[in-house]
Amino acid sequence: MKVEYTVLDPTGNITILVTSSVEISLQPSVASKLMELVPETEQVGFLSEAEGCDIALRMAGGEFCGNASMCAATYYVNEQGFEKCPVTLRVSGADGTVAAEIERLHEGKWRGTVDMPRPVKQEVVDLPGAGELPVVSFDGISHVIYEVSDSKPSRAEAETLVCEWCRYLGVDALGIMFLNTEAASMTPLVYVPAAGTLFWENSCASGTTACGAYVAARSGGPVSLSLRQPGGSLEIRVSEDGAFGLSGTVCITHSGSAEITV
Repeated sequence: MKVEYTVLDPTGNITILVTSSVEISLQPSVASKLMELVPETEQVGFLSEAEGCDIALRMAGGEFCGNASMCAATYYVNEQGFEKCPVTLRVSGADGTVAAEIERLHEGKWRGTVDMPRPVKQEVVDLPGAGELPVVSFDGISHVIYEVSDSKPSRAEAETLVCEWCRYLGVDALGIMFLNTEAASMTPLVYVPAAGTLFWENSCASGTTACGAYVAARSGGPVSLSLRQPGGSLEIRVSEDGAFGLSGTVCITHSGSAEITV
């Protein structure tokens, strides 16, 4: 099949958005082939039209992704020829619609803000091999908050743990967010079994939101937090009423097409 796609860079979290129609059952295979074609890619999403929104996004693993949502909104605004525009999306792993605001900064680069889903649960869990750690869960993905200290798992150990903990918690996808609150930095590791992906991501929007929820719960009030990640910084704001707004930048790098056999 011929697959049309666009590659975007949301704070280093390189994302392919497929603009051709692809059956859901074939999406993981198509995503895998595209990630081989564009090896710097960390995730693949599939765009479509849906009633009651401007654009719909389904991730290859069916999870929710804030960075990909920002990319989808940016793609829509760019295609419409707007300089600034609110966008309503339907996104896998999120109930209802997701609202975004996109503004052009200069050619190929945009500033985006996405209203992130609220956590469905925050709890402290006794995790095998690590003890009690905070877990922030959304529909479609959960995140373990691992505050950086003198002792932390090696990269290889962390990659083993995230897979084990995903099965232990019984969740669709799991991230470990290595958070350093003093340095306002975060390193994300994300495992999505359905897509067959395990990445030390350059940035993670839902993980940033999870850290915001964790800090807000600990402080007992609203939070405005900018977290430096390997690909750049993402900002999360938690309002007095518990709403979450995530901001970052998106670059449209290029579009292409590929003949893929699945």
